[in-house]
Amino acid sequence: VFHLFLHTRKKMRLLLFLIICQCTINSVNTHHASNPNVILLMADDLGIGDLGCYGNRTLRTPNIDKLAEEGVTLTQHIAASPLCTPSRAAFLTGRYPIRSGMAAFSRVGVFLFSASSGGLPSEEITFSKLLKQRGYATALIGKWHLGMNCESSNDFCHHPLSHGFDYFYGLTVTNFRDCKPGQGSVFLKGVQKSLVIPIQIAGITLVSLAIVQYIGLLKVPFQALAYCLLITAISLAVLIFFFYHFRHLNCFLMRDHQIIQQPLSYENLTQRLTKEAVQLIGRNTDAPFLLVLSYLHVHTALYASESFRGKSKHGLYGDAVEEMDWSVGQILDVLEKYNLSNKTLVYFTSDQGAHVEEISSSGEVHGGYNGIYKGGKSMNWEGGIRVPGLLRWPGVIQAGAYIDEPTSNMDIFPTIVKLAEAQLPSDRIIDGHDLMPLLQGKVTRSKHEFLFHYCNAYLNAVRWHPGNSESVWKVFFFTPNFSPEDSNGCYDSHVCFCHGGFITWHDPPLLFDLSRDPEEKVPLTPETESHFYEILRVIHLAVDNHTRSLHAVPDQLSWNNLLWKPWLQPCCSSLFQSCYCDYDSEGNLSEVHPG
Repeated sequence: VFHLFLHTRKKMRLLLFLIICQCTINSVNTHHASNPNVILLMADDLGIGDLGCYGNRTLRTPNIDKLAEEGVTLTQHIAASPLCTPSRAAFLTGRYPIRSGMAAFSRVGVFLFSASSGGLPSEEITFSKLLKQRGYATALIGKWHLGMNCESSNDFCHHPLSHGFDYFYGLTVTNFRDCKPGQGSVFLKGVQKSLVIPIQIAGITLVSLAIVQYIGLLKVPFQALAYCLLITAISLAVLIFFFYHFRHLNCFLMRDHQIIQQPLSYENLTQRLTKEAVQLIGRNTDAPFLLVLSYLHVHTALYASESFRGKSKHGLYGDAVEEMDWSVGQILDVLEKYNLSNKTLVYFTSDQGAHVEEISSSGEVHGGYNGIYKGGKSMNWEGGIRVPGLLRWPGVIQAGAYIDEPTSNMDIFPTIVKLAEAQLPSDRIIDGHDLMPLLQGKVTRSKHEFLFHYCNAYLNAVRWHPGNSESVWKVFFFTPNFSPEDSNGCYDSHVCFCHGGFITWHDPPLLFDLSRDPEEKVPLTPETESHFYEILRVIHLAVDNHTRSLHAVPDQLSWNNLLWKPWLQPCCSSLFQSCYCDYDSEGNLSEVHPG
């Protein structure tokens, strides 16, 4: 009896010890699972096939691959748009860009000029606003591309600091070929095509009027001819001035509201962006922070610092990818240095797929690799919207796991808002879903039964993942016309467009099952898919429901909002001094220099 009593006491002690341990672990996990630091790393135009963790065997990306090894790899992670501006608007707000007016009805689907009046509306709620309200330090470093001013050159209505960020260091527009001397122009061909006919018409009209006046068939007041000639000359002069000075007017670096470098210098640019990010982390080791590091890599104009130039197996594009990977490594190292890794959710993605039509004037490929997927940037073929999705949070989410469920870059909004214990907005539809149940293995199915793929403001395709099936159906209502026809993109126009003669409508729509045909090679037919018409019926019902949820909003990408407006032009000196300044002191970059 005595031995039995001792044995029972030992078992009770052991049980009590296990209960206490479990409570402690639960307490730690609960602590970690709320108010974490959040680092969101976004590449620009990076192909899903450019990374080692997605199958690339020739580009070296060990630091990005480390995120995959220590976290979750999303293999069907979808950008809400295949273009920069609308994709980033959706990312920040958790909503389809059509809901915020950030999807264009015109041909041009992104902001091109710093002096445009369009941008992310102030009524939109970004995750940075909500995290800032919860006491987070919030910073955006790198590319913005969501507008700057509305009515004056310093109202900053669309600026990052007006959308919840405490600190901004970067570009308000984007990285263009025109920003880097010797890299060509993304506008020249289009401007030439657009201006040739109007100039010819104006010239023929003026000459005809002069001839008619001279031979006396019609009396045209001399003043009218002079005014027409003057207006034509002024218009041409303004256009020539603008495009001659494009680099100075649109390619500049800002810190908060101040322009600190105009035009932008590419010298050690990635090191400068990285240094800003490292310093931001160092300033916030004892308080929660949100860092969005939005790389200029690998959008053209391509660049790489001396330490990386010529080192990869894929020319300047590969050099840029490997330099970006080095920068990611610096961020992970500083988290380790300050013992913040277990308190920080890190996310890596790209705003859309690789720009396959990017070829330099010398014939070098300057676009990335989308793996097995068709198409690329500006298209809703999988190559344009299926992007890297890597999330790491040691001790909280699974390590080394792969999730093949449909997820969206819009999901980051509700995920981090809930982690920060902020309230999701109740006065609007949020299209993203909290990823944490999937990432922690608590559920195996995505909440995205349907995803709607827009080409600018036009509904282009729909993805349906039925709850009782492994299939992922995708229908296309129209597809872009590739040029040349047998190519994988729109090389003649540099990007694919969404209307008119640039597309082909399909009736019935094209249908694919991505679970069996991820390359979108063979459209299904009623003969090859017995449920063909039933699938289309369900998708059409989903489209009707989705369309009814949309409300009319101001078009932020209308021609009026896109055009260059001289009175909105930011300039750190004056137009007569070509808007030149360089206040960006690099200081000591040794702590972030490679090698």
